[in-house]
Amino acid sequence: MVKICGENVLVCSAMIEIRNIQKSFDGRVVLDNITAVMETGKCNLIIGASGSGKTVLTKCMVGLFEPDSGEIIFDGKNIVDMTDDERKSLRRQIGMLFQGSALFDSMTVEQNILFPLDMFTKQTTAEKLKRVNEVLEKVNLVGSNKKSPAELSGGMKKRVGIARAIVLNPKYLFCDEPNSGLDPQTSLLIDKLIHDITTEYNMTTIVVTHDMNSVMEIGHHIVYVHKGKKQWEGSNKEIIFSDNELLNKFIFASDFLQDAKQMRMLGAKKG
Repeated sequence: MVKICGENVLVCSAMIEIRNIQKSFDGRVVLDNITAVMETGKCNLIIGASGSGKTVLTKCMVGLFEPDSGEIIFDGKNIVDMTDDERKSLRRQIGMLFQGSALFDSMTVEQNILFPLDMFTKQTTAEKLKRVNEVLEKVNLVGSNKKSPAELSGGMKKRVGIARAIVLNPKYLFCDEPNSGLDPQTSLLIDKLIHDITTEYNMTTIVVTHDMNSVMEIGHHIVYVHKGKKQWEGSNKEIIFSDNELLNKFIFASDFLQDAKQMRMLGAKKG
């Protein structure tokens, strides 16, 4: 895809493009003319305060909400114009990691990961189990097949959720607050896992998060939403130097983080 940016011609490998999205509920504007590009092979983070519109934006992207106007382009095709069959085909290419992991308590780890394979494929039992073991190895949970969710720690549940999300080899991975409820060290491990899977499989990954560690660690591409409007777009390297007042108040809310920002900027200038 070729995107024209002023006088420059930029060749984009983006798989998802959001164009002028508007969405209201009962006359209240929730998304106001948002345009952004979600890039392939990168972790695309959508950040913002609670009630900013980031979850509604994500639900529009996966087809759970219909935008009032605008376009959401997957590989050159507008999801709004897709037939039911085309949407079903698209959703098969989307992996979802839910905030609470959303594992079935009555199923084992293996059965949870088998669920999408049973729903969407006609593979043999042996083929399905082979794929389950492949993704369990990918998330460092070899041998956990027969465990129940009740036997897992919070971090392990997230990893099972990631395994289930990627078991169908999706093109797109949507993660809703993947570090919610996790300690800082486990959060870093989940971030690294999402980053590594994204780059290895060249997926388009969208992460909705409040976690500022995630922003700085895996924010290849960041969209900041405030009161339904896109206020800033850039990378984790650029965010340190942003002079956007709303963004800085949100990201660097404490005195400690403001001092860290200043030190980082000074270090960069000296370098």
